[in-house]
Amino acid sequence: MTSAPALPATLWFTRCPVPTATGIAADRQWLTDEFAPDGITVRSLQDAEPDADREAHFTHALPGLFREGGNVPALWARSRGERTRLIGLTWIEERQVVLVAPGSGIRSADDLRGRRIALPVHRIAIDFWRAMALRGFEGALASAGLGLADTVPVDVPADGHPGQWAAELAALRRGDVDAVYVKGALAVEAARRSGAEVAVELDDLPDRRFRINNGTPRPITVHQDLLDEHPALVDRFLAVLLRAADWAAQSPAEVDRILGAETGAGSEGVAGAYRPGTHLTLHPDLSPERLALLAEQESALRAHGFLPEPVPVSAWADPEPLRRAAALNDAHPQSPLPAAP
Repeated sequence: MTSAPALPATLWFTRCPVPTATGIAADRQWLTDEFAPDGITVRSLQDAEPDADREAHFTHALPGLFREGGNVPALWARSRGERTRLIGLTWIEERQVVLVAPGSGIRSADDLRGRRIALPVHRIAIDFWRAMALRGFEGALASAGLGLADTVPVDVPADGHPGQWAAELAALRRGDVDAVYVKGALAVEAARRSGAEVAVELDDLPDRRFRINNGTPRPITVHQDLLDEHPALVDRFLAVLLRAADWAAQSPAEVDRILGAETGAGSEGVAGAYRPGTHLTLHPDLSPERLALLAEQESALRAHGFLPEPVPVSAWADPEPLRRAAALNDAHPQSPLPAAP
């Protein structure tokens, strides 16, 4: 009789600096509390230098890792052959906008016709920044019946520029480009500092397909090895995330505080990037709609050359861990999450 694999000494998690149930659970120490009785340490990849491989956030080459982050690196890792599984998706609006210089006369997506659009170039393994800009402009242009071919893409070298969007906004100030795509809390603050004006608010577009990008939808992934050897640990991890999302839905002020810490932005940046009701949207699922939206993203990223091989999204997804996690919580409704010290 084959004995069960020994429990791992450490479970790792990583998340992007955006609204996530993982970030909520980490702030409240609920992941630590869940696995401490098993003698398992839960550690954040972001907080574990120098003995953690930070590149695993992109490559997912760490079997004991849970990742809740942008879909560009997640799809890229799977496309390269990493044995990950998709176990959840969220859709959280993060204020995506196209910025222009004051007095440019660009006031709509249609006005981008013939204009120079900034596409950053980062010397990193997977340039998710460039992918975001491409997809952001594609969404804005599509809302006006246009495409990238109707614009003049301009490569903007980004290495050596401190801060997110800094290279693109500097190019806008110099007059090298006419439009820049940005998103999220730090982008709101950077735009305010630069004096740029909003030409297109993607969040106001009625069709969410125009807002498909790195974080919409945002995947939760786990390595197949952990899922095969310790499915119960995966279920329990997801159960904590579901409970954290439930708590967030009742705690908007606390969620705003946590978002400030997660994003590194001030209260104005958080308020400007995340609309009222964000605290209600942290629950993951694997609904047909979200899977279809992610499949559209996969197709676009492959067309732009970001993915070396196709990723069949439906086959990548495994709905069973999330189903079992929900059942765990349903079986113990009387066990609220403890308050953080």
